[in-house]
Amino acid sequence: MIQNGGGKIGLRSFIHRLTAPVPVGNIPNDPVKLVLVVNQELKMGKGKIAAQVGHASVSATMKAGDRSSQLLGAWLSSGQKKVCLKIESAEKLLQLKSEAERTEIQTVQINDAGKTQIPSGSLTVVAFGPDFEDKLEQLTGHLKLL
Repeated sequence: MIQNGGGKIGLRSFIHRLTAPVPVGNIPNDPVKLVLVVNQELKMGKGKIAAQVGHASVSATMKAGDRSSQLLGAWLSSGQKKVCLKIESAEKLLQLKSEAERTEIQTVQINDAGKTQIPSGSLTVVAFGPDFEDKLEQLTGHLKLL
């Protein structure tokens, strides 16, 4: 806990107050989430997947701050909902990314540096959003949870 004026707040809330961009315009009320889709053909270990999903989450958050402060503000203020899904190949992941870009869903592609388990340049994760849940469901609703 951190002292803040006369009260205490959690560390996460404190960091959020310091780093959250100020939204311009109205913040949407519809549910917003971030979808992270992991390439299963690489057979990454749990720790490797966690690191790659972390890279994608941070990159998507930073990109959203530049692209749509309203969506980012809605996502940050509603608990930063995330879901991790799996897809069978890089080829299918790139097809999904292209489809998202056609419908103006923000994407962030993560390729590995190749310093540990997998070859350099391998496509590990694509982040979709943050964006409206119903829009993301239309794109990724057929995929299974990781």
